[in-house]
Amino acid sequence: MDSMVEIYLNRASNEILAAESLNRLSENQKDKKNFELASNITFYSSVISHSYYSIFYSAKAILLTTGIKTEAPNVHKATLDKFKEKFVDNGILDVKLLEIYKKLIVRADDLLEIYKIEKGKRGNFTYQTIAQANKEPANESLQNAKFFVANINKVVKNN
Repeated sequence: MDSMVEIYLNRASNEILAAESLNRLSENQKDKKNFELASNITFYSSVISHSYYSIFYSAKAILLTTGIKTEAPNVHKATLDKFKEKFVDNGILDVKLLEIYKKLIVRADDLLEIYKIEKGKRGNFTYQTIAQANKEPANESLQNAKFFVANINKVVKNN
């Protein structure tokens, strides 16, 4: 396996580990106490972000197996477009993987917009509401990322 492919796959796995860890920390009061965090602190937005990046890096890895390298500017859009063109449009991968990838890109953009809006706001209630509202999407994103990365790993290792 090409070293850059392996680096991207390892990065994808690390992003999932980070997402899982932050998800557990968001829900475990004992761990929050150990880290001296307030009981209402959560990291669900970060879980979504790390889940997205695990998908992004695994997509970059599988593209590299065919000699396709995506770079800035617009690396995220280029990676999605090339992934769709090379693997989905040709029927190489299940369309479900593309649907997951697109859904998380939209969610990442939505979270960025929420961040911009909330940056100017103050008040404990607002932050608690936003954090708790992200719990379900965070869990869904983590499951989607695990599914996506596992399937990309299978394809890459079979080549």
